[in-house]
Amino acid sequence: MARIARSVAALRISGDDLVPADITKVLGCEPSFAHIKGESIVGKNTGKVRITKSGIWNLKASECIPENLDAQISELLSKLSTDLEVWKEINSKFTIDLFVGLFMNESNEGLEISPTSLKNLGEREILLGLDIYDPCDDEKW
Repeated sequence: MARIARSVAALRISGDDLVPADITKVLGCEPSFAHIKGESIVGKNTGKVRITKSGIWNLKASECIPENLDAQISELLSKLSTDLEVWKEINSKFTIDLFVGLFMNESNEGLEISPTSLKNLGEREILLGLDIYDPCDDEKW
């Protein structure tokens, strides 16, 4: 099995009452981007203004070519608090997930996730979400 060609990953914390500065303070790291509920956001491509429906704190990992989800998980978590009580408190108020985009070049590519990565996500009760994009003859990512 060939490795998946490319992966992107971001840790997302979201909720209606989320105040990004509060998350930054307890996790000890500035987000890649963040906003509060009701904030006006201008689309980069469209220029259209939209009002955010929820607050979000988002930390992006470095893109990996080929895929290296273990490295991305390690990169993200190494920047953040190791105190599991902090994570438990965040989880009691907000939704936490690791969004992963996986981009294939061939029709049969795969990945493995180490027990250490799974343990680290599980201890923090971080949901793992995988968006898998199949190869396309007409487009190249």
